[in-house]
Amino acid sequence: MEKTLELQFVNQEGKVVRLTIDQPLESLTDTQVANVMDLIIAANVFTSSGGDLVAKKGARIVSKEVLEWAFA
Repeated sequence: MEKTLELQFVNQEGKVVRLTIDQPLESLTDTQVANVMDLIIAANVFTSSGGDLVAKKGARIVSKEVLEWAFA
């Protein structure tokens, strides 16, 4: 099953901006995720069409199962 970590931020216009990370560690804690999000905001390394990221909104692990058929 594919998993991604979705980090949700609020930008200067008040809109939600999502950053996704493929294959996050299973052992991540909420404290670790919150600390990384604080670092991303403080370092100001990402921007969006609505301006800089200014606050944390939330985070979640998204699981996706893909069933694929191949036809010749």
